[in-house]
Amino acid sequence: MTTKTVLIVDDSRVSRMMAKQYIAGLRADWIVEEAGTGEESLVKARHVSPDLILMDVNMPGMGGIAAAEQLRQEFPTVPISLLTANVQTATRERASAMGIGFVEKPITEARIAQLVATLEAV
Repeated sequence: MTTKTVLIVDDSRVSRMMAKQYIAGLRADWIVEEAGTGEESLVKARHVSPDLILMDVNMPGMGGIAAAEQLRQEFPTVPISLLTANVQTATRERASAMGIGFVEKPITEARIAQLVATLEAV
C-alpha cells in the first residue's frame, strides 16, 4: 500500500486536529496536510498533490464549494469530499453535480474511516 497524502481544509483548528487524529489512527503512514482557508487550500494542494481532499463549506474568504470547484479543475481525478454541517439539499445537489462527496459534521472516526476506505480501494 502506497503512502497517501490527505489535505484537510477547515477554518476550525479543532476540526482539522480531530480529522488528522482519526486518519493517523487508521493509517499512521499517511501524510496529512492542513489548510485553514479555501485560498490556502489551492496553494497547499499545488505543493503536495493530495490523494484526497476534505473540504469544509463555510469558511471566511473563499468558501469550500468555490475552492472545491477550482481544485476539481486542477486535480480532476482526486477525490474531494465536503465536510460540513450545512446539510441543505442544495449543497448536497451541488456537490453531486461537481462529482464530489458529502460528509456531515460532526467529524467522527466512523465517517473518516469511510473516506479512508474509499481511498484504500483505489
